[in-house]
Amino acid sequence: MFIPLHDAVALKYIRVQWVTFSLIAANILMWLFTSLAPSETTEIASLGLGFIPAIIFDYAVLDPSAILVPEDATFVTYAFLHLDFWHLASNMLFLWVFGDNVEDALGHVRFLIFYLLCAAAGALVHGLVGPMSEGPLIGASGAISGVVAAYFLLHPRVRVWVLVLFRIPLPLPAFVPLTLWIVQQFVMLWLEADSAVSWGAHVGGILAGAALVIVMRRRGVPLFDREIVTPKAVLHKPSVLQETRPAE
Repeated sequence: MFIPLHDAVALKYIRVQWVTFSLIAANILMWLFTSLAPSETTEIASLGLGFIPAIIFDYAVLDPSAILVPEDATFVTYAFLHLDFWHLASNMLFLWVFGDNVEDALGHVRFLIFYLLCAAAGALVHGLVGPMSEGPLIGASGAISGVVAAYFLLHPRVRVWVLVLFRIPLPLPAFVPLTLWIVQQFVMLWLEADSAVSWGAHVGGILAGAALVIVMRRRGVPLFDREIVTPKAVLHKPSVLQETRPAE
């Protein structure tokens, strides 16, 4: 529906969004490893690190040769695997645009905890939607959905540059594209619960992100912007005629 490109919300409490950078780097490194590794290794990584509802809910048992981490750890590890470059790129772009301001509002450590909890919530809802599914869930979408929900509550009036329909760049108040995106996730879960896309993971992340940002944000950080913040790219200087004053 849209691709986020840029916002202009300055960091207020941190100098550098270290956790956001680290998460992006970790995802890229994991993707490079699984992409360059032999197909057998990639398959084992998906099975051993992906979230498989049937395993979690005891409808199936994973081959011991594919067990890489404890079953409960897959509530988080799945979020560092991606199917292909575009799957990775879309998730990391959302994290790049929206993650820094959520990290700023929560602080480094709490943002990392927030991110992992949103990933876990996404896996949980995905599992509840299809508890007998034997296909591994992979991708950071659940965690990213939580970040988007948190940004929506923190900065709905900020103007964000987005690429609409993959071709039209527009500066819009964040609540416009983000509301449409959030509503889409719930509608698609209702219409296509068994889709190849895990709408359940998206919804789980959204619900967790919206709830967690309320209780985990720094003291004094407000919800909802009090004024519109416009990206620097669309700020206009007053014209000469506007600056001219009538002679006394």
